[in-house]
Amino acid sequence: MKESQVAINSVSTRHADLVEALDAYAGAGFQNVEFVLPHIKEWMKDGRSVEDVKKLLAERNLRCIGGFEAGVECFSSPESQAKNHALHLENARLIHDLGGGTLVVGTDGPPQPSLEALDVIAATLKTLASQIEDLQVNIALEFNWSPIVRSLKSAVLVAEKTHHPQVGVLFDPAHFYVTCTKMEQLTPNTVRWIKHCHFNDMRDKPGDLSNCNSDRVLPGTGMLDLCELISRLEWYGYNGYFSIEMFNEELWQLPAKRAAAKCYGSMIQFCR
Repeated sequence: MKESQVAINSVSTRHADLVEALDAYAGAGFQNVEFVLPHIKEWMKDGRSVEDVKKLLAERNLRCIGGFEAGVECFSSPESQAKNHALHLENARLIHDLGGGTLVVGTDGPPQPSLEALDVIAATLKTLASQIEDLQVNIALEFNWSPIVRSLKSAVLVAEKTHHPQVGVLFDPAHFYVTCTKMEQLTPNTVRWIKHCHFNDMRDKPGDLSNCNSDRVLPGTGMLDLCELISRLEWYGYNGYFSIEMFNEELWQLPAKRAAAKCYGSMIQFCR
């Protein structure tokens, strides 16, 4: 991992507004930001524009690399799906207008999980992707943010079925640890579908007894072999961002500036 690949997800800190968050990230040393997209929308509610957001980023030498907000509905009512898909298209446009990047999504699921249900998810993602082909945006499906896509293998299967260059997989060490995904499943065939990576560590607890969000700790302070994960991802061709994504109460209690500094310090040790 290189320093230029290091990013922060804005869910990792608590802040009064977008300005405080960006000041904290730039001050810590980050160059790349992945957004909880409502953080941007909230700041824009008072009549501010995308151009105003771009100005904030440029003034701090920061780059938007993508964001997330909601899962993609594939099994709800047609009316609900239409509203949900419109939200994702709006979010893709926002990311594009901010410079492009990755829209991270989960999915819903059917009453009864099945292999056939993955075909429905793939068809839905392909339809969404066909509507953003003029945008510099990829869709990355996060495994375990779904009642049915629960592992790297199932996420890759959906990506293969979708077979669209703008659709791939989100890899997250926390979800890797708590699901049935294994290190040996990071192969050339799976890694080639990974569009984006989150970055975190996990408390020393059995994966099946761990919470994939609240049991996250700063990289290098937990029990995951992050060096091995990075090595396998890079060996098989991944050269995208590693975005630290923390759901950590201790970090959230700190001022954004201090929390961001801790996040950056925990990641830079893995850079070369």
